[in-house]
Amino acid sequence: MSNGIKKVGVFFGGRSPEHDISVVTGLQVTAALDPSLFETIPVYISTNGRWYTGDALLDRNNYLPKGSTLEKLTHVTLGLGTGGQATLLPVDPKNKKAKPIPLDFAIPAFHGVQGEDGCIQGAFEMAGLPYSGMRVLAAAAFMDKLTTKELLRDEGIPLLPTININRPERGLLVLPEELQKLLGDIVFPCILKPRHLGSSIGVAKCDNMQELADSLPEVFRFDKAAIVEPFVPNLVEYNVSVARIGGETRTSAIERPKHSSELLDFKAKYLSSGGGVKGGTKQLGRPSEGMLSLTRDINPELPGGMSENIRTWARKTFDHLGASGAPRIDFLSNSKTGEVWLNEVNPLPGSFAYFLWEAAAPSVAFTDLLEHFIKEGEDLHRRSRLPDDPTPTNARLFQR
Repeated sequence: MSNGIKKVGVFFGGRSPEHDISVVTGLQVTAALDPSLFETIPVYISTNGRWYTGDALLDRNNYLPKGSTLEKLTHVTLGLGTGGQATLLPVDPKNKKAKPIPLDFAIPAFHGVQGEDGCIQGAFEMAGLPYSGMRVLAAAAFMDKLTTKELLRDEGIPLLPTININRPERGLLVLPEELQKLLGDIVFPCILKPRHLGSSIGVAKCDNMQELADSLPEVFRFDKAAIVEPFVPNLVEYNVSVARIGGETRTSAIERPKHSSELLDFKAKYLSSGGGVKGGTKQLGRPSEGMLSLTRDINPELPGGMSENIRTWARKTFDHLGASGAPRIDFLSNSKTGEVWLNEVNPLPGSFAYFLWEAAAPSVAFTDLLEHFIKEGEDLHRRSRLPDDPTPTNARLFQR
């Protein structure tokens, strides 16, 4: 850190089916950070797992980097165990101009596996690099839909019954007769989901056993496990973000995504036109539109007590694992019966769900939300630090 300006690495991309969504979120974060307080260092992880940094990564027109754009970037890795300030280290020894880049803080903007699930958080811990968002345990637990429900089962939060199906040791096919043994009380129609992915990737409604068997291989291409849940008729989805701000667990505005199909799938979320324009295409990275301009109702009128129930269950979920950052917690509802169930927790939601905080009472601007993340991450890092030699005196076997 020089002249009081902190070097903040914004990490995005990654080896995840949600790679492209992560790029959009990462660019929104780099654009929203206050340049008078922070020097932004973009760190892009490509689809094949290579790490790059360079100013060309700040322009969304350069994605996915290739050709002359790629030549302008520096291939780097995160220095682990340096014992000092965390550093991005150049990888190519032939690039004599590339110098190590010190980092004061990291903002992971990943979605999905190897980024949202505790993996990159563990690397930051090993590097001694303060970072935003959930710690390793909470990130890993909440990214796993089945584990989330197991942890919340006794907390008085309504949950749908869930059946786990592991990917076969060989191949991707599970025969219908084998599925019948696993399904238990689940009846058709049902919903099939990847156990560890977000953004509705791989989600399918299955009306019979054969459809379920036919849909599983697509899930197993991206995830090692799938879950099956009852189909909720008259489906309405409600989402709310949670953060601990000023010592208080606060909730954002509630959103109700709009969709005409029975199931809010990936294309409905990220490829449909915003603003009521039919047949249009999204313009990536427009901060004022949220994550790819998803059409939504903000703070809709809800039946008596539903809003407070959703907020109470969201706060309880957040506090149960001592979460941090601002996860988005999603609920499903049967609009005719009024029943509501917690669906899943997104440790790092698209666009960090900043549009929900801007619509909250009181409102929190995106720039201020990011500054909160940085202050919170620094505090958590400070409280978790160990002494240079953490071995207690009575446990030392070798001379110091």
